[in-house]
Amino acid sequence: MFDYDKLAEKVLAGKELTNEEALAVLQCPDDELLLLLHAAYRVRRHFYGNKVKLNMIINTKSGLCPENCGYCAQSIVSKAPIEKYSMMKKDEIVAGAKRAAELNAGTYCIVASGRGPASRELDIVASAVKEIKEQHQHMTVCACLGILKPEQAERLKEAGVDRYNHNINTSSQHHSNITTSHTYEDRVNTVGIVKNSGISLCSGVIVGMKETLEDVIDMARSLRILDADSIPVNFLHAIDGTPLEGTDELNPRYCLKVLCLFRFINPTKEIRISGGREVNLRSLQPLGLYPANSIFIGDYLTTEGQEGLVDKQMLEDMGFEVDLEPLDSEIAKAL
Repeated sequence: MFDYDKLAEKVLAGKELTNEEALAVLQCPDDELLLLLHAAYRVRRHFYGNKVKLNMIINTKSGLCPENCGYCAQSIVSKAPIEKYSMMKKDEIVAGAKRAAELNAGTYCIVASGRGPASRELDIVASAVKEIKEQHQHMTVCACLGILKPEQAERLKEAGVDRYNHNINTSSQHHSNITTSHTYEDRVNTVGIVKNSGISLCSGVIVGMKETLEDVIDMARSLRILDADSIPVNFLHAIDGTPLEGTDELNPRYCLKVLCLFRFINPTKEIRISGGREVNLRSLQPLGLYPANSIFIGDYLTTEGQEGLVDKQMLEDMGFEVDLEPLDSEIAKAL
């Protein structure tokens, strides 16, 4: 039997997992899963206690995207029957922040489809963020608008954007199997622009897109190197009409092992169970909060999420509490 507690002690001592140890986590026998979760929880508890961060998304522009990402219902190659609309008005985005605050979501994520923001779209987001920060001073505002130029990142920083999401999605080796309309290096370049602007970086992955175990380990290590403050771990929800339609490689136990791996490799970071949580973790969703310390509430971009009262009950049943600590305090504590 593998000694997972020794992995926790190693991580808490500031050391990194070897590739062999990382593989052992992903290949953990199902009858040892509770031991693995206990070890990952030791690390999670050390940095975050029993607190859970709540995040809420607003899809401010749907579809109409020129990229060919194989997982996405909004891409140009998708035939999925989704609602398509251009950029929302500022007042609609601001109203979404009020809803997020009412649901105790500490982070409000403003997302727009497309390769990158047009000038008009950036103007709307910047104006909305300024008003949101006036009304909700302690709310973390995250933007996800695609590939950025340095001057665009500076504009968002000036407007009050606290965090910017730009996922690496998969490993550098597997990237061209998922999309060819932009490169892995394009994504890493935007990550660098975000960090240089002084905005906190949110960057994550999608697991279940026919990648190898080694790819998953590479994703977790890449995010450690990129020093992402927040890491959303999505589990593929294969949507009919997308190139990955019918892909079904995941089970709840493996998803839990992936979350444990990300906690071990990125011990001080916010690990968020993101898209696909409900359809992939299913009845084991509560166990995901032993390695992870963050979830999305409400709906995702083009798929429905779990009903809010169910999430609230889940947290209460497990003895976890909602973390409303401001972003600056959160990052300082993890350093």
